[in-house]
Amino acid sequence: MVINILCDFYEFKVYNMATPTRIGLAGLAVMGQNLALNIAEKGFPISVYNRTTSKVDETVERAKNEGNLPLYGFHDPESFVLSIQKPRVIIILVKAGAPVDQTIKTLSSYMEKGDCIIDGGNEWYENTERREKEMAELGLRYLGMGVSGGEEGARNGPSLMPGGSFEAYKYIEDILLKVAAQVPDSGPCVTYIGKGGSGNFVKMVHNGIEYGDMQLIAEAYDVLKSVGKLSNDELHQAFSEWNNGELQSFLIEITADIFGIKDDKADGHLVDKVLDKTGMKGTGKWTVQQAAELSIAAPTIASSLDSRFLSGLKDERVQAAKVFKSCGVSDILVEQSVDKKQLIDDVRKALYASKICSYAQGMNLIRAKSAEKGWDLKLGELARIWKGGCIIRAIFLDRIKQAYDRNADLANLLVDEEFAKEVVERQSAWRRVVCLAITSGISTPGMSSSLAYFDSYRRERLPANLVQAQRDYFGAHTYERTDMPGSFHTEWFKIAKQSKI
Repeated sequence: MVINILCDFYEFKVYNMATPTRIGLAGLAVMGQNLALNIAEKGFPISVYNRTTSKVDETVERAKNEGNLPLYGFHDPESFVLSIQKPRVIIILVKAGAPVDQTIKTLSSYMEKGDCIIDGGNEWYENTERREKEMAELGLRYLGMGVSGGEEGARNGPSLMPGGSFEAYKYIEDILLKVAAQVPDSGPCVTYIGKGGSGNFVKMVHNGIEYGDMQLIAEAYDVLKSVGKLSNDELHQAFSEWNNGELQSFLIEITADIFGIKDDKADGHLVDKVLDKTGMKGTGKWTVQQAAELSIAAPTIASSLDSRFLSGLKDERVQAAKVFKSCGVSDILVEQSVDKKQLIDDVRKALYASKICSYAQGMNLIRAKSAEKGWDLKLGELARIWKGGCIIRAIFLDRIKQAYDRNADLANLLVDEEFAKEVVERQSAWRRVVCLAITSGISTPGMSSSLAYFDSYRRERLPANLVQAQRDYFGAHTYERTDMPGSFHTEWFKIAKQSKI
């Protein structure tokens, strides 16, 4: 059987159905196109489909221009599905939610028992679990696979987090092992995450950690620029130097790059012309919501989300600046005598210590969800697959993997012997930076909340005894005592009233 596929600009190759492709991919926006080309470049013939046919044509043209890669485009879903070898494996990369359900409905009508669908988008994990059950009723297997690394990662090697049907994972393990980012000392950045929606959940928390990382870096920039008066050239130099040490990471690297780029439309550096209003797609919010539902403290991640919300109030902030300027508050940021070299070193240490707290919060959230769902997730293995390809890739993840290798049941990264030592060594600088920011009127919610998290976690006794006493006073919620077992309630109001008579 031979299908001739024509488009307005050129004729596609005649594709012989006697030699079906190894895999299919539906959804050819930026991530989909690049992942498809990556798969083809690794030697796996791939069929591609998109509802907007121009995207199909564009992808086929790219495959031709990038080395005559074995990629074949289809304008209709039936021909697309039938072009793939059995059992068929199709990756879908479309917008989360209803578009995923619609794409599954369209493609599954042509699929057969034993075939597999993989959702590579940022999907809510419960949707993945629902779809896995629905597909099982049709005899189809289903995976929810987190894909991290952006456009460049998808094309040249992402971090992949597949969860769901283990049988489905085994179908394409050979492809994923080659397509994923390769780290010389630890291998491909992919592993079978676990059952159900675990792959999507892990990717969600990865994105929450990413929010925290980006916020902490932005605060470091603000302190250095606003208080230390560093120029963009000096910032470029500082971040470049940081990227050669303990903070070496993708985000630090691109931050250094950003400070070095001049504006091509006007004088100065481009970063200074970018509007201070941050977008988001929802995974950070989901992370914070899950932390609240599981009673896991995640203040660094939550503060990064709050900061994005506040950045969105640009018009309100402009008006507020005028109001407080008339009150003299804007004059808080006064000239201070600052040793730039010392400040840069202090901020580096504060950033690193804060980063430990942020990752600790994310890992604790994953562990709590794993326990709730029975996923049996391996935190050290997650740190390993995040070492390459993904947005939060960093040399720091080696330390995290080693910590969990030393103790798989580690309660918190902060109490790992090595991390504990590093935090203690950096806490003086950390406190200096936060204090300097506060006295200068500079907001550092990520660093401040990370420090508060550390200070709360390290204390044997907190003022929570008073909060619990208040709860018992107004709501008879009872309390426990430090000196004897049991649950107690005190008639606080009556005793207080009698004492006032």
